[in-house]
Amino acid sequence: MTHPHAAEALQATAIAGIAVILIAGTALAHAARRIRQPAVIGEITAGILLGPSLLGLLPGDPTDRLFPDEVRPLLSMVAQIGLLLFMFTVGWELDWTTMRRRKSSVAGVTAGSILAPMLLGLGVAALIYHNHAHVNGEKVPFSSFALYLGVSMSITAFPVLARILKDNNLSRTKIGALALTSAAFGDVLAWCLLAGVVAIVTASGPSGFTDTLWMSAGYGAAMIAVVRPLLARAVAWTSRRGTGLYLATLVTAGILLSAYTTSKIGIHPIFGAFAFGLVMPRRPTALLEEKMLRPIQHAGELMLPVYFIVTGLSVDVAGMSLTAWGELGLILAAAIVGKLFGAGLPAKSFGLTWRESTGVGVLMNTRGLTELIILGVGLSLGVLNQTLFTEMVLMALITTAMTGPLLPFVLPRSRMDLVAGPAKASPLVRIPGPVDEQASDLAG
Repeated sequence: MTHPHAAEALQATAIAGIAVILIAGTALAHAARRIRQPAVIGEITAGILLGPSLLGLLPGDPTDRLFPDEVRPLLSMVAQIGLLLFMFTVGWELDWTTMRRRKSSVAGVTAGSILAPMLLGLGVAALIYHNHAHVNGEKVPFSSFALYLGVSMSITAFPVLARILKDNNLSRTKIGALALTSAAFGDVLAWCLLAGVVAIVTASGPSGFTDTLWMSAGYGAAMIAVVRPLLARAVAWTSRRGTGLYLATLVTAGILLSAYTTSKIGIHPIFGAFAFGLVMPRRPTALLEEKMLRPIQHAGELMLPVYFIVTGLSVDVAGMSLTAWGELGLILAAAIVGKLFGAGLPAKSFGLTWRESTGVGVLMNTRGLTELIILGVGLSLGVLNQTLFTEMVLMALITTAMTGPLLPFVLPRSRMDLVAGPAKASPLVRIPGPVDEQASDLAG
């Protein structure tokens, strides 16, 4: 049993650590924005710098003093809640009404941007598996390892991409709409694939996997047939009364209960939060944005930076060997080439120029926080060891950071402004407004 004074000391250390996290994350996020990078680049960098890669190398190991092993479960809990709130907003921001009206070009870019990097990821997995076959003394089945690496390669971060498009005046161009809509579809498909991989990894044999599938199907049916109508009635009642005083609180409780349910089923809690966002009503938009979405986003903004530090504590750049750097080069090549060709070639086949289709491929290389979430799941499940986790985090950082600087070269400013005017703005995706900008900033 923990002594009361010891427990208070741990809480005080956690409080001080969170303060440092918020200061470092805010400072580096601001610095990233100053050099026209998504804020997530600065926040990821802050997490890495506060971990063993830099701060831990200083005399006295300040990382261990700020974030001792006993405190990390407390930080992980805060990070997990911030992550669940973020995943809810991702699900809620997907506009299913407009996403149903798609063209074949969107389907082609979506499929290509998922399949090409996934196949290359499977190839990379075959080449590097022997170096990462054991995690914490346990052998990782090659099928689980390869599938996880393939799915990780296929990610595009929808919220971060929305922010990059806005910053580069591409939101209302045909290239921007194509990339953003394809990323939205790709996000849904990638989460479904990841849920399947997680079910395979966590299942205890074929019967366990079958049970997980049945329970997941039942959960999905209950969310659509029971939870969604109840939420619609609750929102309608709130709208009639003209108040939403407790709406954010009740929705947050629903997010946590949904996350708990998916965790008990055998898939990660993030899928529960994401699914709750999908079934949450979108109307009346003004009321929901003011009384529900904004409070949840603001709470997430305070807690989510802790996730970057928890992630950074598992990233050890200083400890990477020459072999690890070689693997990073291979991973980067597969991730970048897979997106460039997987998204670019379908875009070219549907009438875009080579330069425009290359721009789509560059945009689809944005990974950001979405990639970190998937990698964090892999680390917690014991599919990725610390070395490979570090390599994959660096891949996410580099591919996201390169998007903004490359756009002026593949799409010169004059071309970026003339790709499509407001009259040709695609109806395929809801262009981010003020509330969407907050969600995008929360992720990058």
